[in-house]
Amino acid sequence: MRPTRPCRLQRGFTLIELMITVAIVAILAAVALPAYNSYIQRSRVPVALDALASFATRMEQRYQDVGNYGTAACAVSVPTAANFTVTCSITASGQGFTATATGSGAMDGYTYTINQAGTRTTSAHPKGANAGCWTTKGTTCDT
Repeated sequence: MRPTRPCRLQRGFTLIELMITVAIVAILAAVALPAYNSYIQRSRVPVALDALASFATRMEQRYQDVGNYGTAACAVSVPTAANFTVTCSITASGQGFTATATGSGAMDGYTYTINQAGTRTTSAHPKGANAGCWTTKGTTCDT
């Protein structure tokens, strides 16, 4: 009879198994990271849109009380919005206004406006502007 050798337990991973795992993780990261970054960008936009909407409401209240939106400048102070600069300009001798939220820093390239008629426009968006609405995704209107 031939002597038997004791079984040796294999521990750890082979180099091939490790390389396959690294390749799979790299592929998943290449797909997931851009989608995640896009999601983070879109999540920063509603703050500016809310600021513009509430500002327009306060400007309308001002118009109902006094009969104009301001004389030389907007009568209501502009709100602050994280990653956006909100500005206001008077049109038609105080009978109109345009409020604009312009992205800064991480949101550079985004611009949204609203006027006295309630017309909302996306003036600039990295994925393309849509002049007829506010959009977080670029060319499609948010509902």
